[in-house]
Amino acid sequence: MDQSIKDIIEAGRFLDAKGWVPATSGNISIRLEDDRIAITASGRHKGRLKPEDIILVDMEGKPLEDKKPSAETLLHTMIYRTFPEVRAVVHTHSPNATLISRIAKGGVELEDYELLKAFPEIDTHETKIAVPVFENDQDMRRLSSKVEAYLKKHSNIFGFLIASHGLYTWGRDMESALIHAEAYEFLFECELRLMAIR
Repeated sequence: MDQSIKDIIEAGRFLDAKGWVPATSGNISIRLEDDRIAITASGRHKGRLKPEDIILVDMEGKPLEDKKPSAETLLHTMIYRTFPEVRAVVHTHSPNATLISRIAKGGVELEDYELLKAFPEIDTHETKIAVPVFENDQDMRRLSSKVEAYLKKHSNIFGFLIASHGLYTWGRDMESALIHAEAYEFLFECELRLMAIR
């Protein structure tokens, strides 16, 4: 538990240093061995997290202590239920993820990039992955149900975007989740630059 809290705090500092979680945006979680989830509490600056800014919830998103979890906790728990191997989830509000989610209706296709090999089981640039874009919704139960239905029907999905909002991605541990976030950031920036010159 102590190590998971440290990992979330360090991840918050990393994401903040990159400018991907401005103000109090974004959220970070880790799935513990007993299926409890440690997640950032609502309204906390991710670059200045302290241990008391992390809350425990169950797999349904219900708080296990007297703190308010992130409003988007249900998206985290949905990812953990859908992918049992996933142990960490990060959600960013970067300019690249936010902008491309506004431009790309329905989804972003990333093809022939060497950096696609940052994602699991991809060993060649000669591939294509989809990043679906879902309309923003303040009803998190409804939004998480829509995303879950999509993820269960499609393979090779390592992240998704919420329109005018940002990116969700995950990994088998916090390091993998952060590598995926960084890879998406690079790929989104490349796509945005290509769009600008076409």
